[in-house]
Amino acid sequence: MDAFIAAGGIPMPGDPLYPFAQGKPKALLELAGKPMIQWVLDALEGARLVDRIVIVGLAEDARLHCGKPLSFYPGRSGFFENVMAGRHIIRESNPEAAFALAVSSDIPAVTPEAIDWLISETMNAAHEVYFVVVRKEVMEAAFPGARRSYVHLKSLNLCSADMHVLGISREPDSEDVWMRLADARKHVFRMASLFGVGFLARVALRRVSLEKAERHICGRLGVNGRVLLSPYAEIGMDVDKPHQLEMLRIHLEKRKVQNVPPGPAQ
Repeated sequence: MDAFIAAGGIPMPGDPLYPFAQGKPKALLELAGKPMIQWVLDALEGARLVDRIVIVGLAEDARLHCGKPLSFYPGRSGFFENVMAGRHIIRESNPEAAFALAVSSDIPAVTPEAIDWLISETMNAAHEVYFVVVRKEVMEAAFPGARRSYVHLKSLNLCSADMHVLGISREPDSEDVWMRLADARKHVFRMASLFGVGFLARVALRRVSLEKAERHICGRLGVNGRVLLSPYAEIGMDVDKPHQLEMLRIHLEKRKVQNVPPGPAQ
């Protein structure tokens, strides 16, 4: 499967990461001797099931390297636009591809094993989109104190991952819905307008199961989608705050010393 990394985004004044980035792309923040995105590239290079890689949002002069075919494309105006651009680029360059792996540049702890797990889960794909989530207990076991934001369902506490599988064989029926989803993903009132106040109220009261949430969300988006529970916390451990940056810096320094990437949670 071909993969694209959404690497656009420069922390601006007021962003918690601005003092660290100082006008440079977030993807190039250094952790344990490498730019953050280089850790992601290394994992994609090590994954058996990844063929080619596209980076959207950085130029070739970023001094990144990969042993697999790698291409660079300019960033677009926002998160959604970068995702749609990556999807389109892979579709144009590989017309026979049915799916693409969408990866954020800010999950530097991701491992080849985690990537191959996700691709293997979607090899005999019957859905258009695979959304990945991580259980709170899995995240906290691997990264205690990460303080991720969780959705509290009937019997599960979940956070969104930053790596998903998208169907690319046809254009989405309504890009407007997807743009609203990207815009609303961290704003509860915008989420309410997209998914309905009643649904979010039931979620708040923990009356919604994962299966019902999956049906409701996919129905509102108009896609045939599926939610996957990841046994790998690394897929969802992104860098949004300074304490997460420091946590992952320590984690990756230890990994360099041990030279053994973690396996799936039990």
